[in-house]
Amino acid sequence: MAAAAAAIKQGITQPRWIPQFVRSGRKPARNMSEFTIDCTRYQGKIHSSKELQERVREMFTRLGLVYLTNTGSTDPTYIEKAFNPTMGEGEIYEGGANPRTHIEGNVYDTGVSMESFVHYHHEMAYIEDSVKMLAFFCTKLSPGVAGGTYLSDNIGVTDALAETKLGRKLKDKGVCYIRKLTDARKFVGRPPIGVYNHWQKSFLTGDPQVAEESAKERGLTVEWDENDQMITRFYASSYEYCPYIDRNLLFASMADHSIWFDTWPQVKQLPQNQRPLKMTYGDDSEFTSDEVAEFTEIYDDFGFEAPWKEGDAALVCNYRFLHGRPIVHLKAHQERVLGVVLGNKFRRIGAQPGKW
Repeated sequence: MAAAAAAIKQGITQPRWIPQFVRSGRKPARNMSEFTIDCTRYQGKIHSSKELQERVREMFTRLGLVYLTNTGSTDPTYIEKAFNPTMGEGEIYEGGANPRTHIEGNVYDTGVSMESFVHYHHEMAYIEDSVKMLAFFCTKLSPGVAGGTYLSDNIGVTDALAETKLGRKLKDKGVCYIRKLTDARKFVGRPPIGVYNHWQKSFLTGDPQVAEESAKERGLTVEWDENDQMITRFYASSYEYCPYIDRNLLFASMADHSIWFDTWPQVKQLPQNQRPLKMTYGDDSEFTSDEVAEFTEIYDDFGFEAPWKEGDAALVCNYRFLHGRPIVHLKAHQERVLGVVLGNKFRRIGAQPGKW
């Protein structure tokens, strides 16, 4: 009991691997002015301007990131029209790990507590059908709230990691993503202690057989435990071929490791081996503590901030950039609300020969 209490205390108050998002003492890796389109002259026609749509398409293809500011609106279903010719009409969030809630149209919330930091990550790297890009929309941000989203330049990360022992291990072994999805029926009338997401919400069904079939369609293996918890595994390359730049890029991060929950309410008290997410090498061997630290820190080396204000929006390439954020400290009556739209899906093919 004393050992368990000590573990809980450490898990709550002393997370071992805390991302900095921009490494202390370093300048941000990129300047947001490279990616910004001032939409002042498009106000009132954000949804219909062919010129703006073409500027978005060109900048996204060339750079992988587009940031719209001064849009004159906080309606994501209106602003996204500037992105639709590039990213498609938006996908349903099915098979995902986060407990996202549908807002309107094809817009979802982020599904992450403001009390938790969010490690840099690629969206839906842990299933066979990922997304090429995703869009963020800042709909509410109270004055004085430091609520920026941070981005990490994955081209720089990939090049830097290639020179390390960790990078070679990731290339040779690949990774395995393990998820434990709880059964919503077990938590009726109970506090959601230890819950990240229920399989019913992840796979949009109350039928375990349908959920299992849906998981297998996404390349996952499935087993069920005695509590009707759905445990999935996905073995994959640590890298993914990026068609926009015709080369392989790293496509894994510590966001899919159990350290994701170091500050997550209702889950942070669990020992690492009991948490809802885990990532190992593809041969099922564990990452060492030093490797976890190195893998976390290398993304901070290439990080920079997208500083939101209400009405701003960003279209982010899921191959070329990762996204994350620190804890957001909100006082009473303060808000920070982002909407998310998932772009067109792609079937993961891993690293391709001759594309290094």
